[in-house]
Amino acid sequence: MAEHQPSRDEALALLKEYNKNEGLIKHALAVEAVMRYSARKRGEDEEKWGVIGLIHDLDYEQFPQQHCRKTEEILRSHNWPEDYIRAVLSHGWGICTDVEPQSELEKVLYAVDELTGLIVATALVRPSKSVMDMKAKSVRKKWKDKSFAAGVNREIIEKGAQILGVELSELITDAIMGMREVADELDLRGNVEISQ
Repeated sequence: MAEHQPSRDEALALLKEYNKNEGLIKHALAVEAVMRYSARKRGEDEEKWGVIGLIHDLDYEQFPQQHCRKTEEILRSHNWPEDYIRAVLSHGWGICTDVEPQSELEKVLYAVDELTGLIVATALVRPSKSVMDMKAKSVRKKWKDKSFAAGVNREIIEKGAQILGVELSELITDAIMGMREVADELDLRGNVEISQ
């Protein structure tokens, strides 16, 4: 029997079944977009990377004390592939799991999860309220202010860039580019008119 390949529709339905908080859903959409962008850039499976990005925090709203572990249980009960489950577990490495990111997909997910939150926070304090005109240096400037988006674990982002072997600015740029693709869903188009 061929292994079940979860679709985006399945992942989104599951996400919305377990999450009602709009902020958490937007976070999932942001991570999905960055994962898709990163997969394309690396010549990887965009659908798989996107679905994993979308589902990575499935349990966070209802089971914050069992984060990642409850997602593992839910995905197993829906017959999700082991590599999808492992990838989700790996984004909690050193926080709530001991599953170290090994594959390129896992390393990217680990690196960009927290980063998307910092990018959202940075966008919202810009005059444009947008990611459409944002550059990595804007995020780097806010990075130094530890009281800004204080809940964002910058050490995880740095460690993620390190295990990926990329410069922090490149990681930030990739995340911004991915998030631009879903700026409307994230309410981060702001008042920027970008000519096509």
